[in-house]
Amino acid sequence: MSYPRKEYGAEQPKKYWSLEAAKLKIASYCAYQDRCQKEVRTKLHEKGIHGDQAEELISEMISENFLNEERFARSFTRGKFRLKKWGRNKILQELKFKGISPNCIKSGMKEIDPEEYFKILCHVAERKWALTKETDPFKKKYKVQQYLMSRGFEMDLILEAMDVIDS
Repeated sequence: MSYPRKEYGAEQPKKYWSLEAAKLKIASYCAYQDRCQKEVRTKLHEKGIHGDQAEELISEMISENFLNEERFARSFTRGKFRLKKWGRNKILQELKFKGISPNCIKSGMKEIDPEEYFKILCHVAERKWALTKETDPFKKKYKVQQYLMSRGFEMDLILEAMDVIDS
């Protein structure tokens, strides 16, 4: 018995939403997880809703409190800091990329406790120090510093953390 083969090269036609369906789907999309306006606009654009219709839906989601940029910035900052252990610079850059206003970014950055921030920085630095297989201590220190900078931590705090590790 033979089964029909699936054509991998052929693209499936995109399913577009009607305006009524879009309202329900976007409401559940925003209720599932905090979203920013840029993410919602992108989702609406993918589903064939553009221009004034999209803006009307977004304003409706804001008025019904499904979309809230400040709440998004706060939860995004908490999540990236506590779960992914990102530094302030990386979080700030990502929030700017998502089109969040400076006031909302400022309120989101208040979610980071300075003592906890330094403790996490030291923990990440110690872990990276232990995992780095470099015999030359100068090169090893440089590699750990570069790693911490790529994670978004500030250089002055990185140097403090490296002093803590050395002692």
